[in-house]
Amino acid sequence: MKKLLLSLGLSTCLGTAALAAGGGGAHLEDYSFSFEGPFGSYDKMQLQRGLQVYTEICASCHGLQYVPLRALEDLGYTDAQVRAYIADVGIFVPDDGLEAQPGDERLAIPSDKFPVNDGAGAPDLSLMAKARAGFHGPMGTGINQFLKGMGGPEYIANLLGHGYIDPPECAADADMDGQYNLYFTAGGIPDSCKDEDGHSTIEGSWIAMGQPLYGDDVEYADGSSTELEEVSKDVAAFLMWTAEPHMDSRKQSGLLSVLFLGLLTVLLYLTNKKIWARVKGKKPE
Repeated sequence: MKKLLLSLGLSTCLGTAALAAGGGGAHLEDYSFSFEGPFGSYDKMQLQRGLQVYTEICASCHGLQYVPLRALEDLGYTDAQVRAYIADVGIFVPDDGLEAQPGDERLAIPSDKFPVNDGAGAPDLSLMAKARAGFHGPMGTGINQFLKGMGGPEYIANLLGHGYIDPPECAADADMDGQYNLYFTAGGIPDSCKDEDGHSTIEGSWIAMGQPLYGDDVEYADGSSTELEEVSKDVAAFLMWTAEPHMDSRKQSGLLSVLFLGLLTVLLYLTNKKIWARVKGKKPE
């Protein structure tokens, strides 16, 4: 993923501002990710595939500085497998020993976090799936987000899987940096694609990040499809996990809390009914 700064690193406010200025992204396809809904949970096999896409394609420019390496055990890996992953990929972190010299590095251990990587000005991807809202409703947050969620994973999957297309005809003679993306709204737009009021007449805009995925970019050990759309969904799901690694446990705790409160409500109602039964049965003198 080259230079994701202009595609994913910009805030939701910038995307909303672009919409207000007259430009907008294309309609996002609402994928049915396994973790969506109150009873949804992460598909560990999909997360492992997403990790592979990140490792082989994204990690050259982007880091996950807020994600501990040991958290990979939540994806189904053992401690030994995590250590093997660290060694195979060659993940090094600054050596903070007392005798370490500036620039010294050591091989990471599971208690370390993924190293910082901002190659080519690229942003960290740890929280990217929550930093970008894909769905919008009244006043920016409304019915769509209530029913579908924020849509960060959908935005990432659509941008990577369907966003890179040929520029519109109005830009045929324009000299633009980067590539045209149908879902990215915060990039440059040539004057030839604006109306007399300076508003965009097209969906999307130009993005500095070159197309990172083309399909068949990786080879999955489990034999899953490596078509462009599927690979995009896999890495989007993985980035959702990096942003919300405890989502499953949070949902379980929430469900137990709701059940407990429901039971408590019934018990309080029955207790109240029993206490006041004799009083309510008396007639006033």
